[in-house]
Amino acid sequence: MKALQDLEIFVRTADTASLSATARGLGITPAAASAALKRLEAEVGVQLFLRSTRHLRLTSEGEVFLAQCRPALSALQQASLQLASGGPGSRGQLKLAAPSDLGRNVLLPWLNEFQDANPGIDIRLHLSDRLANVYSEPIDAAFRYGHPADSNLVAMPLAPTHRRVLCAAPSYLKQHGTPTSPLELQEHDCLCFMLGDDVHDRWKFERTGQAATFVRVRAVNVSNDGDVVRRWALLGKGIAYKSYFDVAPDLANGRLRAICEDWLGESTPLYLLAAGRQQITPLLRQLHQFMQERLERWEQSPHLPKKHTGTTMNV
Repeated sequence: MKALQDLEIFVRTADTASLSATARGLGITPAAASAALKRLEAEVGVQLFLRSTRHLRLTSEGEVFLAQCRPALSALQQASLQLASGGPGSRGQLKLAAPSDLGRNVLLPWLNEFQDANPGIDIRLHLSDRLANVYSEPIDAAFRYGHPADSNLVAMPLAPTHRRVLCAAPSYLKQHGTPTSPLELQEHDCLCFMLGDDVHDRWKFERTGQAATFVRVRAVNVSNDGDVVRRWALLGKGIAYKSYFDVAPDLANGRLRAICEDWLGESTPLYLLAAGRQQITPLLRQLHQFMQERLERWEQSPHLPKKHTGTTMNV
C-alpha cells in the first residue's frame, strides 16, 4: 500500500530529521524516500519539509500534519496487520513515556504482561522524570502525575485519588525521632526532588477542617531522579515525600514507614496523557483499560498498606 508507506516515510523522517536514516530503517534507497515525500507533498498541496544540503526540518504546516498523521498511521498499520494475520489480536507499536520510579518499579511488569497477552505489540518506553512533551516528542502517550496544566491535552484517568506520602526508613526514625506534625519537618533532614532548576522543597499537607499547610523543608539531598530520592530514603538519609505508588511495596515490607498519617499528602492523580483525541487509537484505549484494572487491583491487594486519608484517610 503505497499511500501507507508514504505516510510512514513522512513520520520517520520527521522523527529522525534524516532521509538517509529513514531509508536505512525501511530498507529503501534515499531517492525512493525523497520521491515518497514529494509525492505526499503534492497530494496534500503544501510543503512539509524545509530542505538544505545539510538540514531537514518540518515546516509549520508539516508540524500540523504530523500531529494528525501519527495516530492515523498507527491505526492504519494496526488494521493492516490484523487483516494480514487473519485474526483479531491487537497489533502495532506503543511509544510511551513514564516517570523513572513508577515506570521501572510498577508499570514495567504490567507492560510486559500486556505485551505477553498481545504478542503483536512492540513497546518503546522512555523513562525520565523530565516532563515529556506529547506534542513534539515521538511518543503516543505519557504516564504523568498531577493535574495537566494544558487543557488541550486528553487526560485519561488511571488513579484520580492518588496522593503523596511522607515516609522514612526505620533507621532514620530511630536515630532522629518521628515527627508527629508536618511543621516538625523543619527540624529534620529531608530528601527532595528537583525538576529543572526547581527544587520541590515546599511540601503541601491537608487536614480535615483546616486550610492547606505548606512547609518549607531543609533539603539535605536533592536529585532530578525520583528513584534516587527513594533509594536515599531506604538508606536512612532522611525523610522523603513520595508518590504512594512509588513506595507502597517499601511501606508494605517495612523498609519505609509512613509519617504523620493523620494528615493528607498532596494530591497527585495519575493520568495517561495524549496530545489529542486523534492520538487515542484502539490500542491505546486497550492499554489504558488494562493499566486502570491493574492499578485498581493492586491498590486493593491485602499485601499493601491502605492509603491514609487524613483523620479518616482513605484516598
